[in-house]
Amino acid sequence: MPVELLPETPSQTAGPYVHIGLALEAAGNPPREQEIWNEMAKPGAPGEHILLLGHVYDGNGHLIRDAFLECWQADHEGVYDSDYNLEKPFNSFGRTATTETGEWQVNTVKPGTLKNAAGVRMAPHVNVSLFARGINIHLQTRVYFDDEAQANAVDPVLNLIEQPQRRETLVAKRCTVDGKLAYRFDIRIQGEGETVFFDF
Repeated sequence: MPVELLPETPSQTAGPYVHIGLALEAAGNPPREQEIWNEMAKPGAPGEHILLLGHVYDGNGHLIRDAFLECWQADHEGVYDSDYNLEKPFNSFGRTATTETGEWQVNTVKPGTLKNAAGVRMAPHVNVSLFARGINIHLQTRVYFDDEAQANAVDPVLNLIEQPQRRETLVAKRCTVDGKLAYRFDIRIQGEGETVFFDF
């Protein structure tokens, strides 16, 4: 009996559905009592508290107002928290979404340096997964910090990127927002100044 080949299931971009399930307030729905959201560090968490924020742009330079981001990072001592608990002062994982103004924000602590699997020291960084309309598979990138120039210069991942101007697309700029220490990191999906994305 011949084997019948079934057609491939059609793919679907993130569209609004990721917000409906994972970013309830961004989708206009009431939040759950406990939500994995953009407060990775509560006020009592140890370390230097920072606001990480930015915009997401498409290939034409237009703001993407329905992007969804997941962030994970080490704590201020360079240790990943594998025991997620919303009641803890700091968790290594958080979520956020762009608003009508196109901006996303995460309250966290500045991560410490840490070693990769080969024992090589990496500069402080935040890992980011981006979901947005028109993207079938989420994009992976990293956020480094412009005031960590010495650590950035020897980071093994940054040094995989040959062109210095491309490396700069992964470096957040230190600033202040309402008197709070912040780092601005804009993501450009395509076009001029396109953010470096990784195939993990």
